[in-house]
Amino acid sequence: MPDVLVLNGPNLNRLGTREPDVYGSTTYADLVALCEESGAELGLRVEVRQTNDEAELVGWLHEAADARTPVVLNPAAFTHYSYALRDACAMLTAPLVEVHISNPAAREEFRHTSVVAAVATGTIAGFGMDSYRLALRAIASRVGS
Repeated sequence: MPDVLVLNGPNLNRLGTREPDVYGSTTYADLVALCEESGAELGLRVEVRQTNDEAELVGWLHEAADARTPVVLNPAAFTHYSYALRDACAMLTAPLVEVHISNPAAREEFRHTSVVAAVATGTIAGFGMDSYRLALRAIASRVGS
């Protein structure tokens, strides 16, 4: 069963209470369960992590690069300006799917640019929590599970 890391950036631990009009009422614990269950249905062993610390997220990407582990990444606010995160993503040799709960292109202008997108295998955005399901399905099809 292939391993997949689902990595989440800043403020995603606040799901369910943070801007429910944008992010919905699903909690972070609900998201973890959704990813683990969806992964299992696809034949993937999913580990979900969240951090508000850019350096920790970069370290997890290094870990994924060294182990050749596919990654689903919601970089959150780091999407728009973290070149350190972008460079860590560029080191990955397994598939990387950038994911967003909302559609950044339909929001404030500063959210329209992703520094990660150019080094990702693909980006899925705007489908709420289903964005994660779709990303895991994309990973499963790439790793042949």
